[in-house]
Amino acid sequence: MRAAVEISMYPLTGDYRPLIQAFIDRLNLYPEVHVLTNALSTQIWGPLDRVMAILADEMRRAAAGPQLVFVMKVLPGLEDPAEARRAVGPPAAAPP
Repeated sequence: MRAAVEISMYPLTGDYRPLIQAFIDRLNLYPEVHVLTNALSTQIWGPLDRVMAILADEMRRAAAGPQLVFVMKVLPGLEDPAEARRAVGPPAAAPP
């Protein structure tokens, strides 16, 4: 089953940006998932079992540093929007 996970990481330290960026950079090393980051969170799409295994490994690695809080939403069955657009084709042009 495909799934999407939205995750936010909150290191409880003053120098939090490098820790967050390192976590995101590591997620981007997995070619079998699609990762999209914005100002509030990171979304990961892929096979549910693989996404959760990747997150478990990377959360464990991140937890070796300062205390962290992770907030996640898991949406089973949600297809990667990039794949959905490829299947449907480009959007229709707006009427004049």
